[in-house]
Amino acid sequence: MKIAETEIDVRYAETDQMGVVHHSNYIVWCELGRTKLIKELGFDYRDLEDSGIVSPVINIDLNYKFPAHFGETITLSTWIDSYDGIRVVYGYKVVNEKGQLCAEGNSSHVCVKKETFRPVSIKKQLPDWHVAYEKYKKPN
Repeated sequence: MKIAETEIDVRYAETDQMGVVHHSNYIVWCELGRTKLIKELGFDYRDLEDSGIVSPVINIDLNYKFPAHFGETITLSTWIDSYDGIRVVYGYKVVNEKGQLCAEGNSSHVCVKKETFRPVSIKKQLPDWHVAYEKYKKPN
């Protein structure tokens, strides 16, 4: 199983009046983690889009455990939680500098043709991605 770790400095603009990170920013951070994981697997999301395929989020589930604050550096861990040749579920964990779990969850994605939004098989259309996802996904 491969885990990509992304360090993020919490910016003032990401917080509310109490200095606590607004919940919507965690979703943006998850995107940063997915992009980094994909790069570490040897791929580039831009190349995927250039080939006419996009990978929309079809579900996201985040559980907030402890607030992250302005001025902290958080670590986002991202991995392939499950993969079946069509659907990818990425897992996430956000931890602050003290090791406290701030949030955890997952997001589900499929690949679709950009022009039609018709689903495509990753296994058939993106065989290199398929091999990497099978190799690096979380064991059952």
